Amino acid sequence: MKTVLITGASSGIGAATAKYFSTNGWHVIATMTCLDHGKDVVALPNVSSYLLDVTSTESIEKAKAEILANHKTIDVIINNAGIGYRSFVELSEDDKIKHIVDVNWLGVVKICRAFIPVFREQQFGQFINISSIAGLVNLPLGSFYHSTKKAVESFSECMSYELLDFNISVSTVQFGNAPTAFQSQVVKSETGGIKSYENLMKKVTDILHKKTKKNTNLTPEITKTLFNIANNPKKNFTRYAVGFDANAMKILRSKLGYRLFNSVIRKSVLG
Repeated sequence: MKTVLITGASSGIGAATAKYFSTNGWHVIATMTCLDHGKDVVALPNVSSYLLDVTSTESIEKAKAEILANHKTIDVIINNAGIGYRSFVELSEDDKIKHIVDVNWLGVVKICRAFIPVFREQQFGQFINISSIAGLVNLPLGSFYHSTKKAVESFSECMSYELLDFNISVSTVQFGNAPTAFQSQVVKSETGGIKSYENLMKKVTDILHKKTKKNTNLTPEITKTLFNIANNPKKNFTRYAVGFDANAMKILRSKLGYRLFNSVIRKSVLG
């Protein structure tokens, strides 16, 4: 039985992925910051659960020691843990910027850094790093979220060159707004009483919630894609776009170039 480690497995895509892998013959190491929040995942068959905070090197090392004491090998690590922050640059706050960077980017860095030696000693392994449409294109009020996801893309591609000799594959997965609680949990900045900011925040929030409601089939598409990637690792770095939104954005950006694409976004969002 192969083993996959998933970060942020207590809810959303992480929980759905844990369930899909566990019901399709894999053993799942489900990591999360609170076992009570992920009790539905903890109770699944073929699942071992561990406390792990991707922002804390100490937490990662403690969980790593516990995991390796119980599992001889780890075939795949899915870096899924992530949060959102919808903010105007002018009104952004240091602690919230630091938190999204710590979770979305440095969390991926720290998990990879911790488990590369494990994969290297095994002489095989695979990192699947969850990115987003935000790692592909730039959209309004995404200055911080998009920056972290683009950082994940760059980090993953650069790291992949280092690991070629050790049979360790690296890939990223980009998708749009899945019908999970993610959007409702996104931290939004104040608008400062600035009318333009108030209007823009409402427009962007409404658009994202509408897209989320429409993407009813996206979550199973994502989990199935992650499962297929895990079962078919590529030697060279690979990016995967999942769902209509991600693939449409990918094509539009490549065909239009950044100037025309920027114009389309301005007209569709700003009016």
